[in-house]
Amino acid sequence: MSGRDKPRIREAVVVEGRYDKNTIAQVVDALILETSGFGIFKDEERLVLLRRLAAERGLLILTDPDGAGFVIRNYLKGAVPPSQVKHAFIPDCPGKEKRKRRAGREGKLGVEGMSPEVLLRALRRAGATFLEGEGEVKRTQRSVTKADLYLAGLSGTPDAAEKRRSLLKRLDLPEHMSANALLEVLNALYDHEELAELGVWKGRE
Repeated sequence: MSGRDKPRIREAVVVEGRYDKNTIAQVVDALILETSGFGIFKDEERLVLLRRLAAERGLLILTDPDGAGFVIRNYLKGAVPPSQVKHAFIPDCPGKEKRKRRAGREGKLGVEGMSPEVLLRALRRAGATFLEGEGEVKRTQRSVTKADLYLAGLSGTPDAAEKRRSLLKRLDLPEHMSANALLEVLNALYDHEELAELGVWKGRE
């Protein structure tokens, strides 16, 4: 499914790990964040980011159907206002993901093992906000690009990491983000013009 064909979702989708993220990214165009499994329990910065995104655009939680998935889901349910969270559930299906040598403890397929059709159905049932032709107007403002970050000294320069930390602190976002993570979050929360008004691109030319 090409990027042009994938439906866009307003909410940030929260999954457990990178294989889940890769699977969802092939199905929908959305900001997708990982909890790193139980890592979210000790990652205060990531939790701050999830709360910020929940307030700005809403979260859609999609974890595996096993016990660990529900522990993570329930933790986030208690950490973010319920009105800002939607819950997507995949069915219990016995099996093993292709990359794994053996099935998980409960013998159930996780998010990465689901078909695109099943995942889309789960997202729709959860009430995901589908954009463009689904009752929402496509955002016309210019998005932030990797070139913008480079020209602003936020990537590809010796002091880029320091500049990113300074910007993230100004924007009340977690300070330790890679350039790619910063790009995703900026496009989730702002557009190019809003960041220009905040002086992010000042003096880059």
